[in-house]
Amino acid sequence: MKFLTFVSLFVFIAAHAAKPKPPLGFVALFNGKNLDGWWGLKTEDPAKWMALAPEQLAAKKKASLENIKKHWSVEDGVLVNDGNGLYLSTEKNYENFEFHVDYKTVAKADSGIYLRGVPQVQIWDYTKEGGKWNIGADKGSGGLWNNKKPKGKNPLVLADKPFGEWNSFRIVMKGEQVTIWLNDKLVVDDARLENYFNRSVPLPKKGPIQLQTHGGEICWRNVFLKELTPSSD
Repeated sequence: MKFLTFVSLFVFIAAHAAKPKPPLGFVALFNGKNLDGWWGLKTEDPAKWMALAPEQLAAKKKASLENIKKHWSVEDGVLVNDGNGLYLSTEKNYENFEFHVDYKTVAKADSGIYLRGVPQVQIWDYTKEGGKWNIGADKGSGGLWNNKKPKGKNPLVLADKPFGEWNSFRIVMKGEQVTIWLNDKLVVDDARLENYFNRSVPLPKKGPIQLQTHGGEICWRNVFLKELTPSSD
């Protein structure tokens, strides 16, 4: 009986240890246990897949989960990607929000966070050995790397932590304007995120959060979001 009680207590503690605790006013997009609430996308124009008929979109989402299962896993309450496969994308679409997430990656990988399905808040291997200084990796993570205009493209400061340590993003998106803090340092100050898919038109009014995978293992935790007041039309 004592053994069974101990085992039950261990299971209870383990389950609750993995459960994320969002700040007041935020919701956890990742439940710490499985991939419920997520599906898979690549770099795809939201205007196109959102225009699919409901049954076509449902089929696309279902098919994407087979790929997600191959490359994404949950280990001790942490999302782990092997560096391959589709990007983990929220089933829900968001307009204005504050988004918090921690990430940890490895040498020579790079990644990013798509806002409303649009690339991207950049995550670099910022070291010279990473081999991407020629395209901006020396400036560090957190910039809106796909912007053509200078504002927001490169981070204001290099704020990355050494490999093996967790980094923390705080991202605020209102309308098309984005402000980003990396490890409590301001790296993007109210810059417009350009529409990568068609720079002559506005961003989608709503879209998913996407966690990009790109060439190396990346881990994510504390994936929290607070919806903000909708923009006026």
